[in-house]
Amino acid sequence: MSIERRPDHRRPDPRDPRDRPRRLEVDEESVRKSLAGLVLTIVELLRQLMERQALRRVDQGGVSDEQIEKLGLTLMALEKNMDELREHFGLTEDDLNLDLGPLGPLLPRD
Repeated sequence: MSIERRPDHRRPDPRDPRDRPRRLEVDEESVRKSLAGLVLTIVELLRQLMERQALRRVDQGGVSDEQIEKLGLTLMALEKNMDELREHFGLTEDDLNLDLGPLGPLLPRD
């Protein structure tokens, strides 16, 4: 039984640069920044969702003035912490706002 090879299937030649394994050149700093950006993007998405949910609850009523005050202070503190983390990692708001192509940006800005 003989196996026919298609013309585009050739044996690897170790002398041919196209057949050598490709290595991804990355530096530790870019990996750290990329990972931090991904994590902060997820945290920012959750922060915005929590903020919207809190505003809905306030609009619906049933939340005391004291709870509204605590909620506002907590959300402001969280936003401040996010600003500090972005600054620490050298990221901007736009760095965290992934482009989802035809769906638009991940994080809508008010």
